[in-house]
Amino acid sequence: MRRLDGTDATQHVDDTALRALYAYPDDLSRPWMRINFVSSLDGAVAVEGRSGALGSPADKKVFGLLRELADVILVGAGTVRAENYGGARTSEALRVRREEAGLAPIPPVAVVTASCDLPPDLRLFTDTTIPPVVFTTARAPETARRAVEAAGGDVRVIADAVIDGPSLLAAIGEAGWLRVLCEGGPNLFGRMIEDGVVDELCLTWAPVLAAGSAARIAHSPTAALTPLQRAHLVCDDDGTLLTRWVRPDALEGDTHGR
Repeated sequence: MRRLDGTDATQHVDDTALRALYAYPDDLSRPWMRINFVSSLDGAVAVEGRSGALGSPADKKVFGLLRELADVILVGAGTVRAENYGGARTSEALRVRREEAGLAPIPPVAVVTASCDLPPDLRLFTDTTIPPVVFTTARAPETARRAVEAAGGDVRVIADAVIDGPSLLAAIGEAGWLRVLCEGGPNLFGRMIEDGVVDELCLTWAPVLAAGSAARIAHSPTAALTPLQRAHLVCDDDGTLLTRWVRPDALEGDTHGR
């Protein structure tokens, strides 16, 4: 890999440098919302409903690194069902690195769902070391909430009917998580943009065209422009482009911009 931007342009990026490029800000006093997506060059976020087909060795390396650096992995229920999410996988060496960094050995997966519609046979429940957290609403049927709890989920009601960005961040903060990694999907990302709570976007451009009817990385009922500044631009030998974009005012205070 090599950098294509700034004074370090063309500089080789090894594992140590990559870790530094994706480090969370120091001394966080509130949850920092990082979004991670991969997209084809023509804007598709998936092929036949799965994002894995767009992945490359470089993207998978960054995917694993972002999980390693996070307190919690946040994901929408639709993505959990479509991708059949399981718990985060960690090696002994990775657990040691996390503990040395002051993090829990394994980052939990936290699911956002207004309805609590999560079948108990999902890998979210059957293939995990630690229980997933499920953020839901009072509107979700009691039977659905009980079913998720019976499957092993830690159900937390954080809103009456709709989970908005501020309510979600408040619940995340109450859990003691500051380094948030949101892995989608497009509906959740779009809602977070609308609510002005996105601090940064880590976007991988896969060097392929996909066509098809796949969604964009974010969509919502209304447009919501959010200016971002480039933090880095890294290219792998196969053409994969790894980018990081940060909201300009994200570090200026403890509140999110609107």
